[in-house]
Amino acid sequence: MPAEQGTESGLTRQQKKTLLRVARETIEKVTAGKPHPSFEFDDPLFREERGAFVTIHKNDDLRGCIGYVRAMKPLLETIVEMAEAAALHDPRFHPVQPDEVKDLEIEISVLTPLRKIEQVDEIQVGVHGLMLENGFSSGLLLPQVAKEYNWDRDTFLEHTCMKAGLARDAWKDKNTKIYVFSADVFSEKEVP
Repeated sequence: MPAEQGTESGLTRQQKKTLLRVARETIEKVTAGKPHPSFEFDDPLFREERGAFVTIHKNDDLRGCIGYVRAMKPLLETIVEMAEAAALHDPRFHPVQPDEVKDLEIEISVLTPLRKIEQVDEIQVGVHGLMLENGFSSGLLLPQVAKEYNWDRDTFLEHTCMKAGLARDAWKDKNTKIYVFSADVFSEKEVP
């Protein structure tokens, strides 16, 4: 997978390395039962409010993934919180144990703001992630998911509907709101 999916978020290689190190140090501390570390950086980009996800893989299998779709907090704070949440609070998995940390691969997705679309032909598979909302249901899939599974646009929409707990074809419902976003996706493998 290329290091960047979609729109460049403006992060330099060094900023990416720093965020990956922050995520790893956070996971090391919290899985050992210690409070997450506090970090101080002068970099103004880390103070920008950005949506972001932290994804954890173990032996190429998903081990945790949690994030904020919308910009709610400064990027650095978001990465610390989401690293802790992905390691300890993803309801799909048991909490990461301290002896697993060395085998984890960390990936970060820094998101652009959501943009509501009116026509599904605006969706660029491999560039856009999707978020669907219908009533109280919502679901999101990151841009890299469609690429990893070689999905076409309709399949991507169907899987995002299912992630929201909706019928596969709920994206065709006039009450379903569809949003696109892009992400700068990078991992420890790609930014050593």
